[in-house]
Amino acid sequence: MPVYEYKGKKGTTYYIVYSVNGRRKTETIGKDKKLAEKVLHKRLTEIAENRYLDVKKEEKIKFEDFADQYLEFHCKPNNKTWKTSDEKKINNLKKYFSGKHLHEITPLDIEKYKSERIKRVQKNKSIAPATINRDLACLKSLFNRAIEWKMAQDNPVKQVKLFRENNQRLRYLEKEEIETLLANCHNYLKPIVIVALNTGMRKSEILKLKWHDFDFRRDIIYLHDTKNGEKREVPMNSEVRTTLIKVRKHPQSPYIFCNTTGEPFGDIKKSFLTALTNSGIINFHFHDLRHTFASQLVMCGVDLNTVRELLGHKSIQMTLRYSHLSPDHKKRAVDILGQNLQKSTPKYAGNMQEMVNPENNLNLSLSEVIESREVGYSGPIAQSVRAGDS
Repeated sequence: MPVYEYKGKKGTTYYIVYSVNGRRKTETIGKDKKLAEKVLHKRLTEIAENRYLDVKKEEKIKFEDFADQYLEFHCKPNNKTWKTSDEKKINNLKKYFSGKHLHEITPLDIEKYKSERIKRVQKNKSIAPATINRDLACLKSLFNRAIEWKMAQDNPVKQVKLFRENNQRLRYLEKEEIETLLANCHNYLKPIVIVALNTGMRKSEILKLKWHDFDFRRDIIYLHDTKNGEKREVPMNSEVRTTLIKVRKHPQSPYIFCNTTGEPFGDIKKSFLTALTNSGIINFHFHDLRHTFASQLVMCGVDLNTVRELLGHKSIQMTLRYSHLSPDHKKRAVDILGQNLQKSTPKYAGNMQEMVNPENNLNLSLSEVIESREVGYSGPIAQSVRAGDS
């Protein structure tokens, strides 16, 4: 490894770079190049003879111990969903890195973690690249906090490349599927699904709803505890209003969707899965009802910015993934174009094959043939196509 130089306002400064246990080390030496070369030679000799001692002695902190601190002092105060998100990721990381000290974890260790995770199968399904990337994002954040809290010197995750992701879901329900699903929902599940389909609210937002969150005079639902931490007003249509009025109110509970003891439903995954199975709907999750809400709005001609506001997205970029159209909707669009073109086809257009037949037009160019047939490029077809485009 060579000696490097940096030319600044105060002159040239020499520094050396070397690797110890897979970790890159950098030392600034000063103005003397020969001294830098001697120090580099000394460091490489010490590393080769296993006599290298880092000047900045690493504090021996076990990964699992710091992970608990990270969860307690960073995740819990800053992330409302830490229980279902951060804690889950930390547990995945602990299974692999427990027993190691923070300073011992190298980029190679993290690459091995990636390799093992991608090969693993859970519930007969392989783990998605995006899931592993979220774990690595958590690990990167963990090391950043360790550096801020003076418990680590560098972040090995920065040198690790993430997996390419291609799991942007496009699954949503057509109108016929919606009717089938509602017909197969249990009595307590059906109003929850109706609210999701007609408001685009997240499952956690729906299950936390209380009666005082509703303004039936203005037809507004007030959300106080959202994913991005901001309050949001969600308009109610007549379907949602009628559905909520029919929900039986628990005499001792403020929650709309609750069990017999008045506690809000913890999860409805099992009953929702049963409804999907009975409906013959596959590859679908509750969150896809939110996709369905947005997709149906777009297919009805609602502009993307309005959809963004209804979904509570801060950026239009997040809304674009919900703006896809159904294949049936696209097919109807091209069918309309086809019908329009057929109606406007000129009677004198003739057969192009006949027009360019060399036997009939031995001495004519293609432009002369077109002129002879009285067909111009600015004729009715082009006009009708332009009219359709506008």
